[in-house]
Amino acid sequence: MTSVRRVCHTLLLAAFLLVGGLVSPAGAHPMSTSAVLLDIRDDHVEGEVQLPVDRLAVAVDRDLTRTGVLGEDRSFLKRYTAQHIGAVGEDGDAWTVTLATGSVRTIDGTAHLVYPLTIRPPDGQVTDFRLRYDVIVEELLTHKVLATVRYDFDRGILRADDAETLGVLDRDTGSLRVPAGEGSWLTGLATTAGLGIEHVGEGADHLLFLLMLLIPAPLVAAGGRWRASDTLPRRPVVRVVHVVSAFAVGHSLTLALAASGAVQVPSRPVETLIAVSIAVSAVHAVRPLVARGEVLIAAGFGLVHGLAFASLIGDLGLDRGSLVTTLLGFNLGIELTQLLVVALMMPSLVVLARTPLYPAFRVGVAVIGLVFSVSWTLERATLTAVDPFEGVQTWLVGHPLLVAGTLAAFAAAARLRGRVPWAPAGQ
Repeated sequence: MTSVRRVCHTLLLAAFLLVGGLVSPAGAHPMSTSAVLLDIRDDHVEGEVQLPVDRLAVAVDRDLTRTGVLGEDRSFLKRYTAQHIGAVGEDGDAWTVTLATGSVRTIDGTAHLVYPLTIRPPDGQVTDFRLRYDVIVEELLTHKVLATVRYDFDRGILRADDAETLGVLDRDTGSLRVPAGEGSWLTGLATTAGLGIEHVGEGADHLLFLLMLLIPAPLVAAGGRWRASDTLPRRPVVRVVHVVSAFAVGHSLTLALAASGAVQVPSRPVETLIAVSIAVSAVHAVRPLVARGEVLIAAGFGLVHGLAFASLIGDLGLDRGSLVTTLLGFNLGIELTQLLVVALMMPSLVVLARTPLYPAFRVGVAVIGLVFSVSWTLERATLTAVDPFEGVQTWLVGHPLLVAGTLAAFAAAARLRGRVPWAPAGQ
């Protein structure tokens, strides 16, 4: 039913915009419209009301200016707006509606008076309610108001792309039902897990960092060199578990601290350090820096990657009520993506590690990772304007199955061409 409802709302909005475009003179902006944007929280509803100043002037029969609406007309306009907004719960009880201090903002080329909005139910529990709204509409019969839910964790509405249009308020439709009590924390959990999968799956830097750590996993460090392990396949499995677990512990710690506001670090240094972490792991893949270095690298730089993960959660503006579930879901998505990468790449790496071609392959891939990481570091440190390898990186990330399939075919061909004994051999 939710999908059907969203389709209907989308069609309604499209029809509304089409009609507006048809009746507008050629080359002119469509008629100014108001907007009500709602963020559904556990115990209250936040949002904002956007009122086009030109339409508002007609409704209140005053000559309004950008400066006047925040000056001599400020008290009158806030009182007028508050009188024409209301909310009623399913039980018929009125909810408290509060407007904060207004500001003027240019939206779609038109000056709008914007009021932050707070709606609170009497029992502190947000459920379905009806929004009553006729600001400007009660005087200007042709005026339209677009009502949108831009955040509702329990229904998986977390980003601008997920926003749900409730409908259009006008002279004939003075109120709309807001489905604030639908959904569940499971929906929010699944959505945040999807964000974690998307964030890592589309992030070339995070994927390359993980790959650099996996390359030496089938090997052992001895005498400052990589050598084949004589305990396959047990050792690679154990090493991969250690690497993935260390990275998970590292990023989970800083993700929780940063998302809760305990730690705040600017994004540019974090992104630059992520590029540096790839360079370090690439060098380690060529020559071991320390024994079991990939585990230490995964744990240490996992702390840095966690700060980057937290920046996305911060952009969502989550409240404390859903923070724990958000962290759980986001981490789940990250770990699922990592396990998928391991499942796609590790079998081929294990097979290749038992062939004479692996040293050249390992060094070649590590050098490519080092080149990419240096390019990212220079760009993120603003030492260069562009990343010349961005197109290649985007293509590789966009074709994971092709990359994994090519690696598997290469591993199979190398295994058929020649094998090395299971005893340790120089790498």
